[in-house]
Amino acid sequence: MPTLSMNELTTFRWPLEEDVRQYAAAGYEGIGVWRQKLSDYGEEAAVDLIAESGLRVTNLLWAGGFTGSCGRTPEESVQDAIHAIRMAGALGAGCLVIYPGGRNFHIYRQAERLLRGALDQLLDYAADVEVALAIEPMHAASAGDWTFLTDVESTVALVESYRTPFLKLVFDTYHFGHDEAVRANLAELVPHIGVVHLADRAEAHAIDQPRRPLGEGRLHLAEIVRGLVDAGYTGDFDVELIGSQLDESQYEEVLSASLEYFERVLAPVSGERS
Repeated sequence: MPTLSMNELTTFRWPLEEDVRQYAAAGYEGIGVWRQKLSDYGEEAAVDLIAESGLRVTNLLWAGGFTGSCGRTPEESVQDAIHAIRMAGALGAGCLVIYPGGRNFHIYRQAERLLRGALDQLLDYAADVEVALAIEPMHAASAGDWTFLTDVESTVALVESYRTPFLKLVFDTYHFGHDEAVRANLAELVPHIGVVHLADRAEAHAIDQPRRPLGEGRLHLAEIVRGLVDAGYTGDFDVELIGSQLDESQYEEVLSASLEYFERVLAPVSGERS
């Protein structure tokens, strides 16, 4: 059965050591790591802590901002991404999530040129440590300064143009779980997915991404998860509830409820294959 990890953005107020302890105790096999918590704990010590916990790093968040929308120059963002790639390698991460940056007053082709220029420099580093770069598109209402890529189709085209196993995409159910065309073509997405970010949604897309716990919104999450697995997806699912306004007192409940939901959804699939 595919691995379910919990993303550290979900348990935003816990420090890294609490995340590691609680995720392992709740029965998770994986962790989605946020670079800010690595930095707060100390990167070298954090690598050791996670390794000793037995948790596998499914994805590391994040590098990018190559269009200059995050306040750095494109070259500064590339240098930061090189460091992030090396850190992902040290962690044994399944992929490094890439947010390319918003349009930042560029036309689309200029923004894409900046992204491609960065990827041309970074993919050799990614191959050296055997970590895929996973570009995340977002719904237009949520993209802001994060990314100029606002649909799955153009992101797939970008990924396919490089013809390398070290460039993939993030499929986030919050952003595209509502899209019937995307849901109808999950089999075409599967070869290109580096990680699936799971969240439910009950309200309109917004810049602060008001995410809901799994099964508590309007998305057909069970259909999506089963559809991906039925189409041959054997990669990782990562629960990312940033923006859900969770109180710290709810974290343990979210850990247990998310894992129970995932196992319940995949139970019919496991039964069919046993």
